[in-house]
Amino acid sequence: MRHRIAVVGGGPAGLTFARVLHRHGHPATVLERDPTPDARPPGGTLDLHEGLGQLALEKAGLLAGFQELSRPEGQAMRILDVDGTVLRDWRPRPDDRANPEIDRGQLRDLLLGPLDIQWGRGVTQVAPGSRDGVLVHFADGRQETFDLVVGADGAWSRIRPAVSPVTPRYTGVTSVETSLDDIDTRHPDLARLIGDGSVAVYGVNRSLVAQRNSGGHVKVYAKFRAPLDWHTNLDLADVEAVRSRLLALFDGWAAPVLDLLHHGTAFVHRPFYTLPVSHTWTHVPGVTLLGDAAHLMPPLGAGANLAMLEGAELAESLATGPGDPDDTVRAFEEQMWARAGRWAKITTAGLERLVSPDPAEALAFFDQIQPS
Repeated sequence: MRHRIAVVGGGPAGLTFARVLHRHGHPATVLERDPTPDARPPGGTLDLHEGLGQLALEKAGLLAGFQELSRPEGQAMRILDVDGTVLRDWRPRPDDRANPEIDRGQLRDLLLGPLDIQWGRGVTQVAPGSRDGVLVHFADGRQETFDLVVGADGAWSRIRPAVSPVTPRYTGVTSVETSLDDIDTRHPDLARLIGDGSVAVYGVNRSLVAQRNSGGHVKVYAKFRAPLDWHTNLDLADVEAVRSRLLALFDGWAAPVLDLLHHGTAFVHRPFYTLPVSHTWTHVPGVTLLGDAAHLMPPLGAGANLAMLEGAELAESLATGPGDPDDTVRAFEEQMWARAGRWAKITTAGLERLVSPDPAEALAFFDQIQPS
């Protein structure tokens, strides 16, 4: 295989795709709009599942490196009632590596390795069907042609319009994220509340979740049902104004739980969008999609895992398959759609139960996926 291949997006999907191709001796051009790897905060922690994200890393030859960096203890999960009563307190066995956690930044650096990334190459659109292949248009006005362009550029993909007119829709659930640093030293009571992994509290149409990252860093997510414009007349850059609105939203919850918001240093608004559960498209030669670009679903632990495995599988098939690359891509899409559709149904139903008028639904959902 000696084709000009570009992957748009330097997230887990795009980097896994490029890394597996690299392992098989085939180059891929990674086009990333960020000017440097550290241009934006990398985000929180990910649990990589056996048979999904971990399998992808195995295909990339990186499983041992992941195991050195990951935190199996981060699988721990505690659920509280709004009054602070402990309802569930699950702790993994010492040898349990089903879903160990890894910081997104650490995973990114592990995947980057020897890859040659073209930083600051924002793609605005692609035009398949030209005489020389797929024409890629860049934000700086330049153009370049490839035989295959893989869109791994997330929810608001610039590649998706080449194969599908569908755009993400708001789920009715929004999230406001904040962070706590050096928690074991600065907030030892909250450190004990959170434990080694995560703590979650479910109320009527809202929840608070705190999750450990490495180095004493904790991400806190306030999730609630609201119109997309719920923050009208609220300056989201005004930390104290956002804190006050959130504290009012969670009024009456136990003081230790509310301390997760009291001590937050900044707030980021992240409304949840999804693509249709069974999003497919008519195959377009020379263009395909991975991950959120293909099947954006609620963030319940499946998205990055699926995206990485898709990247690994597509790269492996292209590198080792004897047939026409376009036939390989077509077969990959069929396989991806079937699996992603199953997970989209699971995560869509899960979001309905985790941010529900009946908090008991959240507890029942947790018991199904992680028996106490």
